[in-house]
Amino acid sequence: MLIIDSKDCENIDKALKKYKKKFEKSRILLQLRERQSFTKPSVRRRTQVLKAVYKQQIASGKVEG
Repeated sequence: MLIIDSKDCENIDKALKKYKKKFEKSRILLQLRERQSFTKPSVRRRTQVLKAVYKQQIASGKVEG
């Protein structure tokens, strides 16, 4: 549960902006999307390896990113 401390004189827009930023940092939405479908650990590992290989290729200049 996200709690935002707002002062009485604080604008509601500022409080909403704080809430949105805190919500984004907590990554709750990403966790919900990840839990919607089950992915096997081997598939998850394979995607991580492919991402790492892609990042290395970008760093070395072989692939345009």
